[in-house]
Amino acid sequence: MRILLGLSGGVDSTYAAHKLKADGHEVEGALLVMHDYTSVDEARESAESLGIPLHVIDCREAFKRVVEENFVSEYTSARTPNPCVICNRDVKFFYLLKYAREMGFDRIATGHYAGVRRLTDENGDYYGIIRGKDLKKDQTYMLWRLSQDELQNLVLPLENMQKTDIREQSREAGLLAASRPDSQEICFLPDGNYADFIEERRGKSLPGDFVLENGEVIGKHKGIIHYTVGQRRGLGISSSSRIFVTSIDPVKNTVTLSPSDSFANHVYISGIVYSGMREPKQREERTLLVKLRYAAAPTPARVVFFGDKAEIFLNAPQRAVTPGQSAVMYDGDLLVAGGFMDFAENT
Repeated sequence: MRILLGLSGGVDSTYAAHKLKADGHEVEGALLVMHDYTSVDEARESAESLGIPLHVIDCREAFKRVVEENFVSEYTSARTPNPCVICNRDVKFFYLLKYAREMGFDRIATGHYAGVRRLTDENGDYYGIIRGKDLKKDQTYMLWRLSQDELQNLVLPLENMQKTDIREQSREAGLLAASRPDSQEICFLPDGNYADFIEERRGKSLPGDFVLENGEVIGKHKGIIHYTVGQRRGLGISSSSRIFVTSIDPVKNTVTLSPSDSFANHVYISGIVYSGMREPKQREERTLLVKLRYAAAPTPARVVFFGDKAEIFLNAPQRAVTPGQSAVMYDGDLLVAGGFMDFAENT
């Protein structure tokens, strides 16, 4: 099979290409240039060490228009975005598959820790994502928006691999990427200073009031983009005890603080993409596992689906449920659907 693999030059994508070659596939690499921090040299070095061609695909305009603009828009609306979730569906996999089809490849592949399963019901085949064997590195949370077309054409060779084994086997194979560090969380912000990035595009964030839950003003904040629900460090306000951000109001330009962390057991989500289950034709209730943050363990919940929206009733309240982040739902290890969190409450 002729496979085009997204090759960043990191150890995961490099080893994925090595494994596909060892399995007898004809593999070529594709570097998707998203921004000025994309390491073209590392990708080229990895391709050379693998003995495969490298295609360079310039996605900078689309990345800026889709991912960066969504990032800025979400923060200025008092929501905390998942840029990788947006990028994967609308840029990375979209352009990887588009280019692969134009160049006559049979499949696309990446070095994500996850798997793809073909499922069948009375309406025919459809595709879902399975959590990877290395649950500490599982990346399904970031892949929930992938379309059925993308999943149908996707190969994920690291599904059953452990990260420690990949490092070791990469060294044994003499791959240059074996000792390269993992990429940072937000690839287009290597210094992590997202507030400066936003203010360069939208102007200085307006100061406003820190308020308690009863509405009492207790200080001034430096702009809502500097805060997120659950935050307790770097608030710039003195307190005799720990204090947490519990909500942010972009209309009133206020940041609400409380001595108690925020918890929620009832979450509203929208923008749902169904993968490991069919979209219900009417309201449907299911008992599932729900993951509300990338690093969080899935938690049991009752989920009521209706179209592209759903309500989640968690068995146990979860802390810092943050608007703009993703809620991803699983039936065992099968990712069945995901959506963006809009509102949460503790009932």
